[in-house]
Amino acid sequence: MTRPDKDAEREERISQEITVDAYGPEEQAISWYYYLADKLAVPFTARCITERPTSPLKSGEKVKVVGMPSEEVCEHEMFVLIEWQSRQLAVPLMQLEGLQVDQETEQAIADWRYWVDRGYQL
Repeated sequence: MTRPDKDAEREERISQEITVDAYGPEEQAISWYYYLADKLAVPFTARCITERPTSPLKSGEKVKVVGMPSEEVCEHEMFVLIEWQSRQLAVPLMQLEGLQVDQETEQAIADWRYWVDRGYQL
């Protein structure tokens, strides 16, 4: 996968709004967690855009995102809760694209995807 070009506006938003007072991976994880919890307008429909060996979702599968799991689940990667086979399941946000979502939700998902795709880590 190729890294996206540096986006100065997005970099500024991430450093000034999301990870501004985060000094290390644990604080960054908490910062991202609360940013996403605040910005994602749940519920919304999403589509799986990439399969992962740790997730049961298949590429193209549509799911309903209903919230965020506990903070502990998101210590090393951001997950969202979906409705799946009559229960809730946490899946990586990177696996999903929002469908017909509001602007804040779209931006929050794009911010997380950008951060990961640029090679930043928690």
